[in-house]
Amino acid sequence: MKSLQLDKPHAIVMVGIPGSGKTYFAHKFAEMFNAPYIEQAALDRHALNSESSHELVRIMLHEVLKTKKSIVIEVNTDTRAARTDLTRDLKKAGYAPLFVWVQVDAETAQLRSVKQGILNPEDHERITKRFSPPQPNEHALVISGKHTYATQARIVLKKLTAPRAAAAPDRPPVPPRGQIIVR
Repeated sequence: MKSLQLDKPHAIVMVGIPGSGKTYFAHKFAEMFNAPYIEQAALDRHALNSESSHELVRIMLHEVLKTKKSIVIEVNTDTRAARTDLTRDLKKAGYAPLFVWVQVDAETAQLRSVKQGILNPEDHERITKRFSPPQPNEHALVISGKHTYATQARIVLKKLTAPRAAAAPDRPPVPPRGQIIVR
């Protein structure tokens, strides 16, 4: 698939409970936009502890934001406070954040995360209870973790390209067939 380029840098930020499909969609979006992808779980596996992982994410994000290229981010966005802090940093760097909330029922999410060996059932339940869904004023784009990538990608592309259509120069209305407009 040919990669797409956006006219201004976007930060596609994945949100959802473990096992919802965030990582799957994040990989696909990064591939589609040929964008860097910062995944906290990958850094967690190599860091000494959660503080080290958080610091690595902060350093990487700071450096990647300097490029002014679109980016895909899958970091700790479980709470509104975390999303607010991330939004502030992204906007300060000139990015348009787009929170993509991948939704799936709790049973499917738990089955996926346990089957893939990501979490045990108790940890999955604990993390899911801690999750704070995006509020309406966060303008999160909701996609389904149970539908195909192609159908969900269209939703994201439509959202990302909508401002471009709105920013098109005003053109005179096209008269219906057979009518002449005199100016």
